[in-house]
Amino acid sequence: MNKKLISLAVMGALSALSGAALAEEAAPAPAAAPAAAAEPASPHAVSYNIGLFSQYIWRGMTQTDENVALQGGVDYAHSSGFYAGAWASNVSWTTDLGYMDSGSLEVDLYAGFANTFGDTSFGYNVGVLQYLYPGTGKDGVPETDATEIYGALSYKWANAKYSYVVSDEAWGTGDARGTGYLEANADIPVGETGFTVNLHVGTFMFDGEYGGVDNDNYDYTDWKAGVTKAWANGVKVGGYYTDNNADKDYWASQEQRDGQFTVFVQKVF
Repeated sequence: MNKKLISLAVMGALSALSGAALAEEAAPAPAAAPAAAAEPASPHAVSYNIGLFSQYIWRGMTQTDENVALQGGVDYAHSSGFYAGAWASNVSWTTDLGYMDSGSLEVDLYAGFANTFGDTSFGYNVGVLQYLYPGTGKDGVPETDATEIYGALSYKWANAKYSYVVSDEAWGTGDARGTGYLEANADIPVGETGFTVNLHVGTFMFDGEYGGVDNDNYDYTDWKAGVTKAWANGVKVGGYYTDNNADKDYWASQEQRDGQFTVFVQKVF
């Protein structure tokens, strides 16, 4: 999931405009009609995004075997803090690693509530996220679909987030309920240049046991460092490096364990 934290539109009310009556010195003119009040801002906002990435990286691992990914989504936000959205990307790990007979798409559906604590710079974000991988699964192999709930706290450009698996199976792992992902992110603006430095570290902590193997053997930590340039028209370009310390005895795919460079161009509108 392109996932950085899901954004929230914050709306404000517009002030009413007032008019002034003008008079001629010789002959008074009729008083001007009061100016019409400005329409109040809508509490609803919808945005769209589409991006081309040199590959899809999720939690420090390639999801497309180091191949190009086309991604896009739609987000709805209400001034109360409620939001919902959908996002999709091509993937290949589901079939490359033998979890599905067919399937090359990830679809994420999410909803939650995000806001600030009063007028402070401290914020929170809670929600639920459903990962869907349409296609044909394999008999005897755990489901790739997964459901997480999450909570995050933020201060200005920094945030910490914890995601918790509530589905019995997730990403081809059986008895996965209780698996968690703890992450810290910083998106540091560079003055007024439009550049942002992106930093991330996260730890995947697998719970349960499947096939006589403790799932915590799949635990790993990942990290990311990158730079993004954004323009007022909604265009973003950027690049980042990611790596992880996954155990090669349990994560057999060399491509998933390798450090990766990724570049992208994205449009938000």
